[in-house]
This record gives sequence, C-alpha cells and structure tokens, in this order.
Amino acid sequence: MARVLEGVRVLDLGRVLVGPITGMLLADLGAEVVKIEPPDGDQFRSYPPGFEAVNMNKRSVCIDLRSNPGREALLRLVEDADVLLENFRPGVMARLGLDVQTLHARNPRLIVCSISGFGADGPYRTRPAYDTGAMALSGFMSLLVDPARPAVVGPPIADGITGMYACYGILGALFERERTGRGRLVESSMLESLIAFTHQAFHHYFATGDVQEPTTRPRVAQAYAMKCADGRLIGLHLSTQDKVWKGLLSAIDSSAIAGDPRFRSYEGRVESYADLAKALADVFATRPSAYWMERLHEQEVPFAPVYGTDEVLADPQVRHLGSIYEIAQAGAEPVKAIRRPVRYDGEREPDATPAPRLGQHNQRVLAEAGFGATEIAELTGGGRPPLGAM
Repeated sequence: MARVLEGVRVLDLGRVLVGPITGMLLADLGAEVVKIEPPDGDQFRSYPPGFEAVNMNKRSVCIDLRSNPGREALLRLVEDADVLLENFRPGVMARLGLDVQTLHARNPRLIVCSISGFGADGPYRTRPAYDTGAMALSGFMSLLVDPARPAVVGPPIADGITGMYACYGILGALFERERTGRGRLVESSMLESLIAFTHQAFHHYFATGDVQEPTTRPRVAQAYAMKCADGRLIGLHLSTQDKVWKGLLSAIDSSAIAGDPRFRSYEGRVESYADLAKALADVFATRPSAYWMERLHEQEVPFAPVYGTDEVLADPQVRHLGSIYEIAQAGAEPVKAIRRPVRYDGEREPDATPAPRLGQHNQRVLAEAGFGATEIAELTGGGRPPLGAM
C-alpha cells in the first residue's frame, strides 16, 4: 500500500478542527501522527462524531505543557520528530516556552507549522477565530449568502481549506529539507487561505473593478439547480460549449426556450441568467428526476442528482470507488471512514485506525522516547483548563 510519508513523525498539538485536519491529512499519507493533548483532552472530544472524523490514524498522548516537566517532555519528543503543528492563538507557544527558536535549538531539522485565524501578527492577531469569522472577513461568505435572506450555510469550509494549505506548506518544507537538511517555520491562517482560495473573485475585481455576488460564477459557468416534479433536485453545468446547450435543448424539447432570442448565444444566456433559470425551472417541474436524468444522459449534458449525505453512500459510482469503508473494532461496532481522495499507482491507503481514546498511547509513545514509569505518571496526570483558553 502507498504510504508516501512512512517514517515521518508528526507531533500534532492541534485543537478542534483546523490543526487536527492538517494532522489527519499527513496521517492519511502514512505519517506517524502523535496527538499531544492536555490531561483533560482536546475540547472537541465533547463532539464525538466530529472528533472521530479528523483524528483517525493518530496516537494520543497526554502531556501537561503548562508544567516544567511537561514542557521538557515535549522537547524530548521534538528531538526525534520531523513536524510539529499547532493552532493555538498567536503567542501561546511562546508563553509556554516553546517558541520556534527553542524548538529548533533541540532539533534544527524540525518543520514547525503554526496555524492561526487571522495571521501571526497585525491588529487582529489575538482575536478568537472560528470558521465563520474567517469566511466573513475573507469575502468568501459574500459569495455564498443571499443578502436578502442571510444565513450561514454549508460545512466548516475555512477549517478544511486551511488544513489543506497548511499540509501543502509542510510537504514543501519536508521536500526542501531533503536538500538543505534544515527545518522551517511554516505559517498559515484561515483568513489568507480563504482569500487565496477565492482567487478568481479577487482577480476578476483586479481586472474589472466589479465585485462578484453569489450568482456571478453560476451565471458565467451557466450552472443551475433544477427542481423536478418528484421534488428531487438536479444540478446542471452548461458552461460555454455550444454543443452542451444544443444537447440540453434536445433533452428538454422546449420550443419556447429554443426560440427565445435572449438565449441563442452564450453571452445572452449569461445576461439573462435569471430568466433562463425560471424558464428551465418551469420545464423541469413537469417531469420526475428519473426522466430528466435519462434524457440528459442521452444528450451528454453535464448533470448530477443533488444528493443528501445518506444518498451519496448508496450511489453506484461511490460504491464502486470504495470511497466509504468500515474499520473493524475489537468489542465494538465497526466505524465508517472515508478514503483519502488520492491514489498512488492505483493503490489506496491501508485501512485507518479509529480516533484514539484520550491518552491511549501514553505508555507506548513516552516509553519509546526513553521515559520511565514514574516520569510517565507525572507527565500525564493533572486536569487543567484547555490550552486554547490562554
């Protein structure tokens, strides 16, 4: 099986979502990820489904980093590590005596990844940061929310995107270290990650001075969501190709739409997007989704049914790909997991291990690092407030 990061050891000090997502991505690629938690654990353990989703394939070790023995224990683990990642507020690591200079003094080859909400410096550096704030400040939310009916929608996009950018930064630093032998400080923030991810909207503004709205990209891409007679939704992506438009006309067999001069050119369809959406909605409302999907498939029009999460699991293509699988657990029900969306030479990653219990690997990991039983007991006891509160 392809474990391209096998042999890379990661100390994951991440909390809640964005840090653990970064560690999860590295674990998916075969890295050995040790989740370092305070004695009372990552606060996200209070939401088991979410915690399980982003902490598979990791080992859990409890260390009280606020104590001198705990700080020294982490530094001893750093000596044999390749990566340390954290997403505390800026300044917390320094207050713990674990700034990047101290970490590199113990291990000059260490890649230190620091993830923040709004950046490591600047006027917002100490603000509490969650997904919604980053989406709002970056402009990303303005491309999703209808101003007439404002509501936050969708999954924690900022956490996921930032985790991917942070992982990408870590992988680049690991590759460079093969040439130089030196570690790096890799920094990423939710704010800048979402600005970078929204590059099309910003470059559109740079070029035209126009600020994009939620319907700007769908208009240009000619993307629609159509409700059928049975209440099911179908997503359409007509794009710029004339053959797709002609295929749609053949599929829907609507002389009114085919003969409307506003819709004859791509430019006209963009200009009259709302009117075309209304006209198409009237047509799709006359037949059930199965009928339309068959017709669209015959005419090679890009489409897909709009699924709920439960329906995704039953789709024949998803089942064929093996995107979802079960992990056996001794004495417990199997845990469902999602395969990484990357294959190497056609190979999947090995089956994952479930998210660890709090402190499950204290003895093993710390003993491997040379700690005795008395030291391990001292390091893993306690019960202090979460570090995120600092």
